Amino acid sequence: MAKRVLVVEDNELNLKLFCDLLRAHDFAAEPVADGREAVARAHAFTPDLIVMDIQMPHVTGYDLIREMKADPGLRAIPIMAVTAYAGHDDEERIRAAGANAYVSKPISLVRFIEEVRALVPERPAPDAGEDEAPDDEAPEEETSAEEAPVIEAEDGDPPSGDPDDTPPRTGGDLLDP
Repeated sequence: MAKRVLVVEDNELNLKLFCDLLRAHDFAAEPVADGREAVARAHAFTPDLIVMDIQMPHVTGYDLIREMKADPGLRAIPIMAVTAYAGHDDEERIRAAGANAYVSKPISLVRFIEEVRALVPERPAPDAGEDEAPDDEAPEEETSAEEAPVIEAEDGDPPSGDPDDTPPRTGGDLLDP
């Protein structure tokens, strides 16, 4: 059974990218675009991990982390904070609220998946009597950190309208307004 990841992110592009990336790595991803729904959705979805944006309208990820860690039904679920905040004080504050991991943008997609896997380990190898994957399956190619696409925070400037002034979207970009 696939590990379940609740993704709380208000930016539609970021939310889609995180969920698509998780699904491509055999996780069941549940998107939540409005932080005000996060606690109820966490109870209903019962995730193995919560990926939490920190800067959101209406309620901050910081407040949601504190609320979830105070909830007996949710406190054991690891939370990975993903944010454009980069200050050392911010990381300490977010970890003190209960985040198990802190990933600041820009991040590589490889690092994102590595952090997810560290918080939600794969199930142990099957015993000798259980079905195993066929030997003819090709091994998954690994991408080095140097080659990995990078998720970048948006600089906040709208495009000028000049096609030469607009950077290309690579699918590896993660924008945070």
